[in-house]
Amino acid sequence: MDLENKKILITGGSAGIGKSLIQELVNRGVKDIAVMARRKEPIEALKTEFASVNFLPIQGNVAKADDLDKAVATVTEKWGELDILINNAGVVSAGLLSELSDEDIISQININLTGLILLTKKALPLLIKSKEGAIINISSSLGHIAMPFYSVYAATKAGVSQFSNAMRRELHAYPIHVMTVYPSATDTDMMKTAGAGEMDTPEQVARETVEGLLNKEINVILGGKEREEQVKTNFLEPEKIDAYAIQNFEGMKQMAKNHRSM
Repeated sequence: MDLENKKILITGGSAGIGKSLIQELVNRGVKDIAVMARRKEPIEALKTEFASVNFLPIQGNVAKADDLDKAVATVTEKWGELDILINNAGVVSAGLLSELSDEDIISQININLTGLILLTKKALPLLIKSKEGAIINISSSLGHIAMPFYSVYAATKAGVSQFSNAMRRELHAYPIHVMTVYPSATDTDMMKTAGAGEMDTPEQVARETVEGLLNKEINVILGGKEREEQVKTNFLEPEKIDAYAIQNFEGMKQMAKNHRSM
């Protein structure tokens, strides 16, 4: 895939993995990037940081259908085309399900999953016109291996995984590559309140994501062979992961205690 002339829409692109993805894409020659984020100032700051890029700033919340309509309408008006959609925006609120607020449960589902599905739907009329398009959905390692204190977050990220699988099969007649990315714990603002130890860098996630796109991979799983084996174990012998979670329950509880990025 030649990225140089691709027009790209990314959600949550003003920080963290999203911003690193922009840097990696710019390094590969991308010049037209539409960025959707909730706050205007960080999007505008990208224009200064990446002076060579034709940015299309879109302030909006992916949890609001009207904002998604506005995003697609803006891309349609300014460009009239779209090659790559990167669904990256996400939030997390960890804790026992019984202690999570209704608002945090609903917001995680609306931002991580419902908004992702709606934006994909609304962007499809543009994407199917591309001669070489792609949809990249950012899931999480928890979308493969759910752990205690992340029940809602894991459910949304597992939903992203299966949505990707369904869309890949549904869009088989179009030149649209659908890929899912499963980052492990990544050193971003989203993880500042988590008691995590060693983490991947957002630059590493971005690099492996773009390389996966260029190699037409279906799934990009961060964490190497060890994580791939854990995914297989979780699918074939889930009781082994149950035992691991029980053994490490108190440690996980402490790590998740203050983990909230909404």
